[in-house]
Amino acid sequence: MINMIQAIIMGLLQGITELFPISSLGHSVILPKLFGWGLDQKAPEFLNFLIATHLATAIVLFFFFLRDWIEIAKGLGRSIRDRKIAPSDTYAKLGWLLVVGSVPAGIIGLVLEKPIRNLFGSPLIAAVFLVVNGLVLFGAERLRTRERQLTSARHVNATATASDAEIATLSWKRALGIGTAQAAALIPGISRSGSSMAGGLLSGLNNENAARFSFLLATPIIGAAAVLKLPDLFTPAMADERGVFLVGALCAAVAAWFATKFLLRFFETRTLTPFAVYSVVGGVIYFVLMLVMG
Repeated sequence: MINMIQAIIMGLLQGITELFPISSLGHSVILPKLFGWGLDQKAPEFLNFLIATHLATAIVLFFFFLRDWIEIAKGLGRSIRDRKIAPSDTYAKLGWLLVVGSVPAGIIGLVLEKPIRNLFGSPLIAAVFLVVNGLVLFGAERLRTRERQLTSARHVNATATASDAEIATLSWKRALGIGTAQAAALIPGISRSGSSMAGGLLSGLNNENAARFSFLLATPIIGAAAVLKLPDLFTPAMADERGVFLVGALCAAVAAWFATKFLLRFFETRTLTPFAVYSVVGGVIYFVLMLVMG
């Protein structure tokens, strides 16, 4: 169904757009139609290809933030052993914030999986929601808390430990809110990273730390969703597709690594505005093109 060239392009596209706040699912629905590939985006082969590329992205994110995950695991262990979170234990608090933030997307994804899957075949809907994604990013930049923005600005050149300490000041309610915002990315066109970054900004984080929390939050939710569907990749019907899936996954992994490095540097001094502009303008252009193409 997906040939090698398509797998390379789609893999690179997924690795970039999963981390850039412009919706990987939206582009996976829109661009094959725009390129005239004639892919059946509701077919098991297409969905399994997306699973392979998402799993590769999650693995890359895990190793990119490996030091953090080791410290988070230790912190969670300490909190379970002591049956409390020490006020000074940054990584115990950060670990439980990630747990709380992962719950909404997990529940919503399980409950609404089938209705959401039906949206995968509609490039028009994906283009509309890409515009919505841009408006959300614009809104988050305008509405973020000024007082916390100025406080966080002192950490622009801070170490990773200082960034994690800043993130760990989030309340449980705000972490749940960010996780709920992330769940909107189940709709093609709405960016997972964009939604969670927007939630982070509105919770008082600066752009750099909102991006960092978004990437940490992405790892368990993307990884868990992919692992749950992993057996589908090893059915006899998928035997002829595995080589193509592997190439796509490797391309996604390489693209995700460089995208993460770029964005963490980018958000040290820049905002979500360029991605908001792209989402709105691109969404409108894609919508018109989809109408013209029929």
